Amino acid sequence: MKILVTGGAGFIGSHLVEALVEKKHRVFVVDNLSSGFKKNVNPKAKFFRADLTNHKKIEVIIKKEKPEIIFHLAAQIDVRKSVADPVFDARSNILASVNLVNLAHQYKVKKFIFSSTGGAIYGDTESRPTGEKEPEWPLSPYGIAKLTIDKFLFYYHEVHGLNFVSLRYGNVYGPRQNPHGEAGVVAIFLNKMLNGDQPIINGSGKQTRDYVYVGDVVNANLLAFKNFKKSGIYNVGTGKETDVNQLFREINRHFGKKFKESHGPAKMGEQKTSCLSFAKIRKDFGWTPSVNFDTGIKKTFEWFRNNS
Repeated sequence: MKILVTGGAGFIGSHLVEALVEKKHRVFVVDNLSSGFKKNVNPKAKFFRADLTNHKKIEVIIKKEKPEIIFHLAAQIDVRKSVADPVFDARSNILASVNLVNLAHQYKVKKFIFSSTGGAIYGDTESRPTGEKEPEWPLSPYGIAKLTIDKFLFYYHEVHGLNFVSLRYGNVYGPRQNPHGEAGVVAIFLNKMLNGDQPIINGSGKQTRDYVYVGDVVNANLLAFKNFKKSGIYNVGTGKETDVNQLFREINRHFGKKFKESHGPAKMGEQKTSCLSFAKIRKDFGWTPSVNFDTGIKKTFEWFRNNS
């Protein structure tokens, strides 16, 4: 099939593009390279350097290429940047995405698969692992933007018949994650430690996250595509909480415990807990996480060591 992957030069997107190319689909990528890299894009995929906020240019590309499926992964991914500049975040993550959804409807795309977020949408919840029916109380403009697109997709499905799946990810990690900026603590720690620098844990380090390996996330996207007629919102996580101190210790094992556990000031407003139930996606798509935390960290460490 003819498939568009937005953000296909990025961390998750480039792995997804590879998987789709391997399955002999005709893939084209739209990416502005703000956080992705052209070298990440499989050479068998067609590449357009374009920003989704340029609505007219995006329409020209879609009108010309006629995708049957859209995987929408492109986003402004820095939660703290969204807090500092919510207007910029809304332009990047709401208006650009609504335009893309509307174009999908206009040009009769068969399915729209959206990369959303779990933790940033649900906020701190007492019910963990958190299911999709939990009330959504995002504590950042980034989370608000993702939730907004979920609502727009529901509208386009109910009113216009657009098939969609929104995948609410836990904290995704793995090879190719960009270690610069605020997103991706695994990549940030590994990059620092491989350069001989001491990583700093924010606050007590008892903040928990649900760390899910990038290969499992790609598989969730492929199953959302394969189960063509199913529409809805699905969590993609492991159902396990890991705090930052545990994460640091697991990474430090690969350095012979060379680094000490060093704490800095807590970040204001940082979410305390996040853990997602995958019961719904297991029931509907047969998805379960296959890479455990220790194995995933080892694979990620080896990739960073070989590519730093």
